[in-house]
Amino acid sequence: MNQTCENAKELLGGIVRDAGFDLSVEAEWTDEGCVLNLTGEDTHYALAEKGELLDAFEVVLFQAMGRELDREHRFIVDADGFRQTRKNELHAMARFAAEQVRKTGRSFTFGVLNSTERRIIHTTLQKEDDLLTESVGDGRDRRLQVRLQ
Repeated sequence: MNQTCENAKELLGGIVRDAGFDLSVEAEWTDEGCVLNLTGEDTHYALAEKGELLDAFEVVLFQAMGRELDREHRFIVDADGFRQTRKNELHAMARFAAEQVRKTGRSFTFGVLNSTERRIIHTTLQKEDDLLTESVGDGRDRRLQVRLQ
């Protein structure tokens, strides 16, 4: 395993332990980057509010150790397969948006998505020659728009 990923596992393990969560951290280096999986009695806390705590852990890890990662890699914190399930949902949403844009000729704008979710939809649709994806707006109000080229 990558040393940065091992260090991230130790940091996250310390955070969850110090916060009093009954969680264990396992880490694995993949093509996407460092995937840290949380298991234990308190995974429901990590999954509450659409995985907001998972997102917060990713932000902390990136702020603390992001310079140690190549640009194409990231920290991904998961529990109970939440991220993969969400990824599958986003792929389906991307296909739906593409279908709607082709059918109506009008652009399709998603609701608020975090940067990782926008990236998944961008990459899902990037091979579609007739479509263009673009992030519009600023800060927390940033949205992803799909339109015909």
